[in-house]
Amino acid sequence: MTIPSARICFVLGFLFCALLLAMALYFQFSGGLEPCPLCISQRIMVLAVALVFLAAALHHPGAAGIRAYAVLGTVMALGGASVSARHVWLMHLPPEEVPECGPGLSYMLRNFPLGDTLKAMLSGTGDCAKVDWTFLGLSMPAWVLICFLGLGAFSLLQWWNAER
Repeated sequence: MTIPSARICFVLGFLFCALLLAMALYFQFSGGLEPCPLCISQRIMVLAVALVFLAAALHHPGAAGIRAYAVLGTVMALGGASVSARHVWLMHLPPEEVPECGPGLSYMLRNFPLGDTLKAMLSGTGDCAKVDWTFLGLSMPAWVLICFLGLGAFSLLQWWNAER
């Protein structure tokens, strides 16, 4: 069995990220699931990983560049995994420990300083603790956490793919 080139792997990683974003939009607009601030943050991190993969595929670098993109993709995926892990943690807090619900993200962007809005996007609000959807017993943020960890591992594997 031959291992695909790093370029093909980066294209596949980009397509997987695009699929994740398309699914998020489907659940939002067809399923009626409004994203909370942490959901938006996770989408941004999926987009960041996708852009790293796309840049790597279009750039088609040599071995040193492949390694650099592999590390950058892994760092971005681990950043997204940390946001997802916080989201999962908030969902498992006892009700009395859940932070208060805040205003919607569009309201915060219009009326709050950017720093306060970014803090809410990364720390989450009470809205983030509500479980609206599950599949095989796992919430959407738990599945996104699994995807981020998989994307990070897949990206890091390209380090060794650079040696071919």
